[in-house]
Amino acid sequence: MVRDKSHMEQVERWANFIRANPEKWKKQHKEFIDAQIIMSRRFYDRLSKTKDGKKKIILLRNKQIQL
Repeated sequence: MVRDKSHMEQVERWANFIRANPEKWKKQHKEFIDAQIIMSRRFYDRLSKTKDGKKKIILLRNKQIQL
C-alpha cells in the first residue's frame, strides 16, 4: 500500500532516474550502502568496547536472525 500520492511520485521519479542513468545511480547507491556498512561496523566496534558490549552484540544479532 502506497503511503500517499507524493510518495508514489518520488518512487516513479527514482525509477525513471534509474532507467535513464544506469551507471550514475549504481555509483550513488553503492556509496550509500558502503557508508551504511561503515557506520554499522563502527557502531559494533564501539559497542564491543563497552561493559557487556560483546554480549549485547550477540543478543542484537540473534534478534536480527529471528526477524
